[in-house]
Amino acid sequence: MADLVKDIIRESIKVKEAVLKSLSKEIKTASNLIVASLKKGGKLIVFGNGGSAADAQHIAAELVGRFKLERQGLAAIALTTNTSVLTSIANDYGYEEVFSRQVESLANENDVVIGISTSGNARNVITGLLEAKKIGIKTIALTGSGGGEMAAISDIALVVPSANTARIQEAHIVIGHIICELVEETLFK
Repeated sequence: MADLVKDIIRESIKVKEAVLKSLSKEIKTASNLIVASLKKGGKLIVFGNGGSAADAQHIAAELVGRFKLERQGLAAIALTTNTSVLTSIANDYGYEEVFSRQVESLANENDVVIGISTSGNARNVITGLLEAKKIGIKTIALTGSGGGEMAAISDIALVVPSANTARIQEAHIVIGHIICELVEETLFK
């Protein structure tokens, strides 16, 4: 059991080292895109399923509340929290539309959208990103497993170099925290 714990931690570290090596520039670019959006009165819109939904909510909460600095709240919303909206859209239009319908109704051209999926192939996340692109909104894919379809359709693809869902999710929240810190530092330091 102790060896398994050590192996899991080593694998997590290895994935994060790969993120450091391959995604540092893209993470900074994504952060700059979000900063530019917020400066223009835009907002960050984030969504995903399951653990990725939790990550979307976590990232939005860090920006609306605070990450490290005492500052004004920043405009960010996770499209995963309103169960009445989610269930009515799923019932009336199908689950594939739960994010695209919200993007259609809530987003404007100054916003930035982050779609999160460990596989990069979650159909409802893809349709949400495609709706954002239709409106002219910049999109960021936060994925793993080679990026899937999301990497090909997004303006910025942050593809964690792993096929292990747990390790991808661990790296996603590290990336989310880095983005939050860079946004705060840029806007308020």
